[in-house]
Amino acid sequence: MATYIVFTRESTQDQAELDIYQSKVGATFKGHPIKILAAYGPQQVLEGDAPEGVVVVEFPSTEAARAWYDSPEYQEVVKHRFKGSTYRAVLVEGV
Repeated sequence: MATYIVFTRESTQDQAELDIYQSKVGATFKGHPIKILAAYGPQQVLEGDAPEGVVVVEFPSTEAARAWYDSPEYQEVVKHRFKGSTYRAVLVEGV
């Protein structure tokens, strides 16, 4: 069953750290069945406060999503995102 990780950037604290993250995150996708469905495109807020940005990533299964997210390669790179910003990341299974 398709599974999605939805990332919402709530606020930026250190753009230089985010730049490092963005320059390295693409390499973590190698060998993983990942499909980026949305990445920081225009938003129309329907409810609540607007995040700074939204990314939606599709995987063929929860196991595949966790394999990428929990991989040593991604965990090394994500440290820069944690230093640079406040995000929410939610894994949700499709129907």
